[in-house]
Amino acid sequence: MSGNRVEIFDTTLRDGEQVPGCKLDTQNKLIIAERLDELGVDVLEAGFPISSPGDFKSVEAISKLVKNARVCGLTRAVKKDIEVAAQALKPAKRARIHTGIGTSDSHIKYKFKATQDEILERAIAAVSYAKTFVEDIEFYAEDAGRTDNVFLARVCEAVIKAGATVLNIPDTTGYCLPEEYGAKIKFLKENVKGIDKATLSCHCHNDLGLATANSIAGAINGARQIECTINGIGERAGNTSLEEVVMIMRQHPGLNLYTNINTKLLYDTSRLVSDKMGMPVQPNKAIVGANAFAHSSGIHQDGVIKNRETYEIMDPHDVGVNESAIVLTARSGRAALAYRAKNIGYELDKLQLDKVYEEFLLFADRQKEINDEDIPKIIKASGI
Repeated sequence: MSGNRVEIFDTTLRDGEQVPGCKLDTQNKLIIAERLDELGVDVLEAGFPISSPGDFKSVEAISKLVKNARVCGLTRAVKKDIEVAAQALKPAKRARIHTGIGTSDSHIKYKFKATQDEILERAIAAVSYAKTFVEDIEFYAEDAGRTDNVFLARVCEAVIKAGATVLNIPDTTGYCLPEEYGAKIKFLKENVKGIDKATLSCHCHNDLGLATANSIAGAINGARQIECTINGIGERAGNTSLEEVVMIMRQHPGLNLYTNINTKLLYDTSRLVSDKMGMPVQPNKAIVGANAFAHSSGIHQDGVIKNRETYEIMDPHDVGVNESAIVLTARSGRAALAYRAKNIGYELDKLQLDKVYEEFLLFADRQKEINDEDIPKIIKASGI
């Protein structure tokens, strides 16, 4: 495939699982990990091994299970964290250690009570130590979204020299606007010596509803990895939604960006994660929500029945949805009623349809939605 491939780094089992009430046991993590590997994610962040014995066990078990994706473990810039992660990742065919430290003035002053030079030293030390265990090292500059670009470039340059293969530029608080985040990635591409030796990665949060837009802006400006979760689950308002960034790149060939995700598995994967984590998917969620391909307005229904592309920019089959839904409500028109009636074996001519439609409106005003089993009753009540 021509164009620029953007790798998909899935953190459903790490950042996604940090949502209160979403804790998974090892068995359920393995079920999701196996599906993510089948989906085609390039990197699977399996957990934070130092955080608990259970997380260590899960990362180790996922490392044994996964056949295709690189398996990643998160650490702080702390030697013990790195040692424990390396141990948990030992069985992986391809392992990555994800280490890093906060780089914004806020983090440096209040979280670490340190100086920029001290943070730089700790970043270099963490990457150098991780490199003694595995070759593939990702460095995260936490709160990069609010970090001064010049200092951020200095940190990136230093960790590349220390052996980092991926540079994670997180908008940790979801504060950036797309043009700001895109400009930050562009600045790093143009000002970091040795940047060609590392992959820039977007890790955006959704506090202002901009995670997907920021990630796409990052990819347009040179990032070649996007960190995301199924259904956009994650801390606070969530992370970048995997299904959204994948389908944006697919539906906009002019971006010249693509992924290796098997999009036909997106809907089922969404439902699997929702079920295992006990996190319902909002009906109007893009791509995988129950209403993503549903139409209840008469004008929209008529258009979709005549030509699906009138109101749908995606073929539902492309994301694993069987078909568009024509939902009958009091807002529906004759075309939608005729379409649904025909689907269950009733061919109505124009005069018949006019009579049935009058009765349909009476039914529809009494209940929110008309189902297939209601249609024969409506036809009978119309007297045709």
